[in-house]
Amino acid sequence: MTTQNQTRKNIEKITWIGLWTNVGLALIKLAMGIAGNSQAVVADALHSFSDIGSDLVILFGVRYWTAPPDACHPFGHQKIESFVTISISLILLGVAAGIGYNAIISLMHPVETKLHPMVIFAPVLSIIVKEILFRLTYTAGVKNRSSSLKANAWHHRTDVLSSIPVLVAVTAGLINPKLAFLDPVGAIVVSVFIIKAGLGILGGSIAELMDTGMSAQETARIRTLIKNIPHVRGVHRLRSRKTGGAFYIDLHLEVDGRITVQQGHDISEAVKETVMKTKNNILEVMVHLEPVQ
Repeated sequence: MTTQNQTRKNIEKITWIGLWTNVGLALIKLAMGIAGNSQAVVADALHSFSDIGSDLVILFGVRYWTAPPDACHPFGHQKIESFVTISISLILLGVAAGIGYNAIISLMHPVETKLHPMVIFAPVLSIIVKEILFRLTYTAGVKNRSSSLKANAWHHRTDVLSSIPVLVAVTAGLINPKLAFLDPVGAIVVSVFIIKAGLGILGGSIAELMDTGMSAQETARIRTLIKNIPHVRGVHRLRSRKTGGAFYIDLHLEVDGRITVQQGHDISEAVKETVMKTKNNILEVMVHLEPVQ
């Protein structure tokens, strides 16, 4: 099995696990929220339903961005993953807007409701299950160098963070019915968490589409490592660009102009090997040799 196929299998496996977990969790929270008269729990359930949408987007897109390079796409199809990740962020923002709007309307036109004790189990279950799912998905995202999987993992983590204020709100409402107004307030807090996560994911994906390079600190560290390699006289025009969670690097390497072609090749290979070892997500290093006296 090729590396691309294995990566696709790994991404699909963890995403299917997340999808069916989200389906069950969302239905449970929705049922408890409606039966228990909790707007915050219903909002939390809608957040879980948005996770299902992002899971489906990944399952649809992974077959395309893991496809090997071809004549029309010699650098591969990794940028498709950035578009998939942007889609996930837009789903998050759309869900957040709806939750926040409904909660604000509820605060402006309050309706007296009595929470049922069952609603407290929904956020507790969500916190436990989604934290486990976050850790599994993020680990798979790092292992498979997948920005969309890591984005989806943070989508799970926002469920954990958003369930905490929901738990506080419904607990307070159950202890003292006069604090029932905290329920829609909890829904607003949920929407804020989702918006923050969505904007962070959106910004990172747009940066990838714009071929954003490594940080200045990382570039400086690589430059220093190259200069310490034997027979290297200098390095300049060191550039990098990020595509689908991985980096392509090219650089101009100065070597003694009197050495043989074979010696120059060996030096450039040593440079490539050194640079590739600095990060596990560097796909390719292109070296242009320049002779110096």
